[in-house]
Amino acid sequence: MRLYLLYIILFLGVQVHGQSFRLSSPNGQLELEIGIGSTLHYQVKYQQRSILDSCTLSLQLLNGQQLGIRAKLQKETRRSVRDTIRPIVPEKRALIPEQYEELSLDFQGNYSLHFRVYNDGLAYRFATRFKDSITIQNEVAEVRVPGSSTLYYPSVWPRSDADIYHTSFEAPYKFVRLDTMPKADLAFSPVLLMPQTGPKILLTESDLLGYPGMFLQKGSGNSLRGVFAPYPATIKVTEGEFPQQIVTERENWIARCAGTRTYPWRVLVVAPNDADLVQSDLVYRLASPNRLVDTDWIRPGTSTEEWIIGSNLYNVPFEAGINTNTYKYYIDFAARFGLEYVMLDAGWSDVKDLFKISPGMNLDTIADYARKKNVSLILWTLSMTLDRQLDSAMRQFQRWGVRCIMTDFMDRDDQFMVNFYERIAEATARYKIMVMFHGAYKPAGMQRTYPHLITREGVLGSEFNIWSETVTPDHDLLLPFIRQPSGPMDYEPGGLDNASKKTFRPIAEKVMTQGTRAHQLALFLVYESPLQMFSGNPSSAWLEPEYMELLGSFPTTWHETRVLQAQLGDHLVLARRHGNRWYLAAINDWTPYETTVKLDFLPQGKTYRATICADGVNAHRFGSDYVLRELERKVKAGDTLPIKLAPGGGWVMVLEE
Repeated sequence: MRLYLLYIILFLGVQVHGQSFRLSSPNGQLELEIGIGSTLHYQVKYQQRSILDSCTLSLQLLNGQQLGIRAKLQKETRRSVRDTIRPIVPEKRALIPEQYEELSLDFQGNYSLHFRVYNDGLAYRFATRFKDSITIQNEVAEVRVPGSSTLYYPSVWPRSDADIYHTSFEAPYKFVRLDTMPKADLAFSPVLLMPQTGPKILLTESDLLGYPGMFLQKGSGNSLRGVFAPYPATIKVTEGEFPQQIVTERENWIARCAGTRTYPWRVLVVAPNDADLVQSDLVYRLASPNRLVDTDWIRPGTSTEEWIIGSNLYNVPFEAGINTNTYKYYIDFAARFGLEYVMLDAGWSDVKDLFKISPGMNLDTIADYARKKNVSLILWTLSMTLDRQLDSAMRQFQRWGVRCIMTDFMDRDDQFMVNFYERIAEATARYKIMVMFHGAYKPAGMQRTYPHLITREGVLGSEFNIWSETVTPDHDLLLPFIRQPSGPMDYEPGGLDNASKKTFRPIAEKVMTQGTRAHQLALFLVYESPLQMFSGNPSSAWLEPEYMELLGSFPTTWHETRVLQAQLGDHLVLARRHGNRWYLAAINDWTPYETTVKLDFLPQGKTYRATICADGVNAHRFGSDYVLRELERKVKAGDTLPIKLAPGGGWVMVLEE
């Protein structure tokens, strides 16, 4: 590991209007130009061509002070960083190069701006240094494309019982021309800009702590502007199956903060090729480093998940449901096929009281049985209830040997709710219990700061198959390029009742997936989540032991990732390494796809045994048709293999020395 720092400090006695500063990426391909005048603004060039122009930024305090308006520079500081990050939980790779150029501008009025330019993107953030706390009324974060552009974005679905800032952050992607984007649409990031010329640009944020998340809305011309949920003034609790806190009135400000702090990074991932989006971990690099002293207890793995199928088991001698026998059955299944965890989803306790266990459930018996089978438990919790019973619940969960909890139905990212995430992260770390968030905003790098935040939702995933037709192979082919760069996502693949576009129907308790069985298997390797959830029916899975043994053998963390072929929304082929084994996966949209993959990433002089799961000859009509076989010949570096994908298809190959 090497770290080179170069500091150049200029002290300026007076402000010179129209000043500009340039900052280039280490490879010289990206250039950022910051202008100081009546406003602060910046321009981004790729290979000397402007890709963003006249982008403005400022921070407005409730006391009337405007940071970034008629700014007066005091000091300029530059540094070059060449380092390596070794993530506690390697989602994509075990060694992450950390290489960037940084410019810090200190201004009169107790604030600074920090800019970083990497080879694959750039970011900026505000910092303040006031003695007392401050109240932020609003932040201006506007991005403008100099020419025409299209974009992909997920838009908040308005609720009848709450304001526009309430969302579960699950929505299909809209694709529009930027100048025709409806002004009423409120997009949650990441959002993907596709300028007519030049690289694609992914807009998102990182290091989101103690501050509201950033939505995006149509600005003037070809621009997007940041929008931030005002702080809650009044909150009421809804009734129903899953009670929830709803904001009924909001303040006229977005955040109240310590006077001395840094703010979230505004992140732009610049991707000349579609593969660059899949490969990106820029959001992770920008997040605050690990805050935990001890991390040995963090255990990635794969879990069962019973909520999607409604515990609709068959070929069992007991009535399936939320009861002890059902969960012992799940534990037996997990132990047989190498799954590390069993999930107890909503229903194991009263949603309002984690100590009021549901009739038919004996948690002591279930916990003892899981211990004997070397399987760990995950418990679902309602976020509002968990917050109220936090420490007492953690102590009880420890006694049961629970290794992870899911907490659900936050459905907001105002400062009040963002603070809840950090409070839960700190408390669960004390008790050495991992966390997965549902009804949640994107990770924004928080899993680097708290590596036991093992995964989260913030994605339209498999559960929508219960009631909608939105989870299509086309949708699946957007997620690795748009949502995944922000961090792990709990999509919950693994459905075993697989349908074509013609035969799919959303049916509760007999849940289908769109596309083929091999497509579902490949998603375990394509989608990054250190805790993967198998959402298929174990009663069906028992009938296919070879398939389940293969699925159960998949790791969920990766030492190396290579994107071999990638086209946004169309197809993706990648290879991941864990230890000495390589795992290859391919998925496509509803259009059949044929290609070849060259194994030139393998080390020279070694041979590998290859196990392949591919679409069956009739998979285009009967989605559950697949072929699982071992190649008769060994493979080596430089070999070329054909891949043939059915509509909504998939392909998996495991290479073992």
